[in-house]
Amino acid sequence: MCPSAFAQDDPHAGMQHDMPHGSGWTFMQDGSVFVMFNHQGSPRGETELKVPNWWMGMAHRPLAHGTLTVNLMLSLDPATVGEQGYSHIFQIGETYQGNALIDHQHPHDFLMQAAAVWRQPLAKGFTLTLAGAPVGEPALGPIAFMHRSSAVENPMSPLGHHTFDSTHIAFGVLTGGVERGPLQVESSIFHGAEPDENRWDLMDPGALDSWSIRGWYRPSPEWTLQASHGLLHEPEALEEGDVRRTTASASWNRARGSGSTALTLAWGRNLKLGGSYDALLAELTRTFAGGGTFFWRVEATQVETDVLRTGVHTFQGGRKKAHIVEPGRRDFVGAISAGATRMLWRPKGWAFAAGGLVTAYGVPGSLAPFYGEKPPWSFQVFAHVRPPSTHRMVDMTMTRMRQ
Repeated sequence: MCPSAFAQDDPHAGMQHDMPHGSGWTFMQDGSVFVMFNHQGSPRGETELKVPNWWMGMAHRPLAHGTLTVNLMLSLDPATVGEQGYSHIFQIGETYQGNALIDHQHPHDFLMQAAAVWRQPLAKGFTLTLAGAPVGEPALGPIAFMHRSSAVENPMSPLGHHTFDSTHIAFGVLTGGVERGPLQVESSIFHGAEPDENRWDLMDPGALDSWSIRGWYRPSPEWTLQASHGLLHEPEALEEGDVRRTTASASWNRARGSGSTALTLAWGRNLKLGGSYDALLAELTRTFAGGGTFFWRVEATQVETDVLRTGVHTFQGGRKKAHIVEPGRRDFVGAISAGATRMLWRPKGWAFAAGGLVTAYGVPGSLAPFYGEKPPWSFQVFAHVRPPSTHRMVDMTMTRMRQ
């Protein structure tokens, strides 16, 4: 297969930052469906068949002397993953039936993003970006995991999702940014609460009570560096207090013949009532000519030990919970994952691949009684389906099509 033909199916082939100018609209789409047999080790894990998925469409056209882009992102997770999400030991975030959701990755909302973005060139090489979204992504954190070229073939979310990029679905997002050469600074105001348990409603309205600022440095087409900080006003329904989130990341993506190699290194910290919680991540995906991929992820995530033990936050309902043995205890959980996929079929632009993934965990002694005497293992066997797309929507944020 020639390189240009392969690039259309390569999940790491980035979109051009500015689409060709014309008098009308240009439409693009991308999506991802994992049909996943998921086995999570330990007494806390489950064995199940789940189908995490998303679809995204973009419409783009010239406007005045700039460009207007309209984004729409949808997911059928509420139906195909279920209200509790998929089993994922040591994962914490959001709620299920009014209780803290633990050892599961929550489903995404049906409406993941609806945004309008206007980019306007200014004098002396500056570019202004303005964006508004009833449901969207504020300027906080690295590229969301489902769009990172270093993670796009991995069906599992990072354990540090709620430290790095959980705000990729937020409500009432207003963002402004200025860019010149390799530097970009952008800032957002938005509603800080996480989505509620009704995944089918179109949005969860609320005050624009949170803010963020993010800087990008792109010294070359291969390298992207990011640093961000934000204040999230009471993001968790069951957890008292605000969260200050700080992240930094470096991404490297290099084309290699008809394939590519993508690497991301990231650090994040949530500072909240009870202390700070850190997460570290390194992940890589190598794509080969012919459609095969190999990928890995290494993580160390500081978890709320009391929540994983009891399902109750240390500070909940206005006071410290007296029945928690070690209130506020924090421990690091480690995870090492490796997987591979193989392209099977490309009919009329569709891409059908099959793959597998294995994860080994490092468990602190404080959690060992709950997860078994031996460190647990998990594995997934999956089919990965993507619709026809001229360019995969990878390495992108709401305000910039390609980083």
